[in-house]
Amino acid sequence: MAKISNPIELQKALGGVDYPADRESLVRNAKEKGAKKEVVEELSSLKKDRFDGPDDVSKAVFGKD
Repeated sequence: MAKISNPIELQKALGGVDYPADRESLVRNAKEKGAKKEVVEELSSLKKDRFDGPDDVSKAVFGKD
């Protein structure tokens, strides 16, 4: 699976999300924003199901705790 290489792409995909949000909401929002396939796949594969904010999502995607 292709990894997201650009944090800006992730932030664009998350624009307009109301937090806390679940994984399904993140995926749906990314698709509505026209996010690249790898962004949608990455969000779909996240192990966590609930996110408190965009920083929380970034940590899950990029592995920065």
